[in-house]
Amino acid sequence: MLKKERLLKIIDFVNARGFITVSDIIDELEVSDMTVRRDLDELDKAGKIVRIHGGAQSISYSIDHELSHNEKLGVQMEEKGKIAELAASYVNDGDTVFLGPGTTIELLAQHLLHKRIRIITNNYPVFDILKHGDTADTILIGGDFRKNTGAFVGPIVNGNLQKFNFTKAFISANGIHNDEISSYSIEEGEAHQIALNNSRTKFLLADNKKFNREDFYVFYNLHDMDYLITDDKVMKDVQIHYEQYVDVKIAKK
Repeated sequence: MLKKERLLKIIDFVNARGFITVSDIIDELEVSDMTVRRDLDELDKAGKIVRIHGGAQSISYSIDHELSHNEKLGVQMEEKGKIAELAASYVNDGDTVFLGPGTTIELLAQHLLHKRIRIITNNYPVFDILKHGDTADTILIGGDFRKNTGAFVGPIVNGNLQKFNFTKAFISANGIHNDEISSYSIEEGEAHQIALNNSRTKFLLADNKKFNREDFYVFYNLHDMDYLITDDKVMKDVQIHYEQYVDVKIAKK
């Protein structure tokens, strides 16, 4: 089978199923593990699929299916790490900070362990990181637990968030399309919205794969954010397009 034909078949498989593993492709096409992984990397760089740990997902898959926390840990981690490091540079001693759900936010939390700040979060994995710190005061807001993301959501969370004021709020999203910021979960989106409305400065952390994508629930407008922090793999024309809505900061190596 010619390489071009093989790549087209992989795209068809991913789009038809939403998600496909390396093993699935090996069985379907009878090619080696190394060949499949090389093909997936190439298709990911070309923007035809989203490369995730152990396989690939369709560009539009998030509307129908939410990746688990473990699956998200295999996606864009180098880029997310750079974004988190730049985001942490905006946090100063004395700040009261909200940290929402998301693997990029978890990486940010690792940079905040020794800052003299107050942190409020509804993200259990973030709390699990912060409990090892020795200077930051941490408040975990409990409620209905979403196992898929490790986030607490619902009326208890929303009611408590209404009472807090933040100097800075850091959130992530599943999709950014023009002025719309979206997530898979209505409940997580509602908590995001409350925290952002109660924050002086609002940060959206999003890797290059999140642009020009939509998910189920639009919870905020990009022009109401103060900063959008992304990585240096974002296409220049995409960066220019989104700069009309918000101040875009690029995390570089």
